[in-house]
Amino acid sequence: MIRIKNADFEIEEVKVEEPLDHITDHIAVRPETVSAKVYKLRSGFVKQGVYVTLGYIQQNGRNRPIEIFINSKDLTKNAEYAVLTRLISAIFRKSANPTFILEELSSIHDPNGGYHKNGKYIHSFYSEIADVMERFFKEIGVFGDEETAVELAPQVTEALAAAEPQMNAQFKICPDCNERTLKSENGCDTCINPSCGYSKCDK
Repeated sequence: MIRIKNADFEIEEVKVEEPLDHITDHIAVRPETVSAKVYKLRSGFVKQGVYVTLGYIQQNGRNRPIEIFINSKDLTKNAEYAVLTRLISAIFRKSANPTFILEELSSIHDPNGGYHKNGKYIHSFYSEIADVMERFFKEIGVFGDEETAVELAPQVTEALAAAEPQMNAQFKICPDCNERTLKSENGCDTCINPSCGYSKCDK
């Protein structure tokens, strides 16, 4: 309350706070029990298998993610997993649409390079977690009718599928898009990344 007063007039201004319902209605509070799905991840970035547990609840008639846990026998990664899962779980509980985290995780590149897996080039361990989360989102209906997957051209899919993880050497880093998608054949370097298209041939 602010009051201004002198001999001629008196003004009283009362500040009324706006209700916070429109801000807090999407925030989820973890109940005592939640439903969960567990995914086993075999990654080329870690020595041991990783188990990813994703919990979800029903809110306003729809499923929504509530928490994530990452467990592995490789104890050297425990601190990293703890930070990652706490941040993602916080986003799950406080964001009305947490699907943006998929793009953020997928954009992280491992400084030592990635590898090909099931016809897809994996940038980092974090992008693998994003793939698991995307599968989870689809299974519990987070996306609804929206299509989020990006389909590659058939010839690109075939080229990537032929590249086993242990054969990454057949692809080089593209100087334009910085992806390991540069294929050398008959004296020509061609990037098979559909969003790049770099090509150069020796004279």
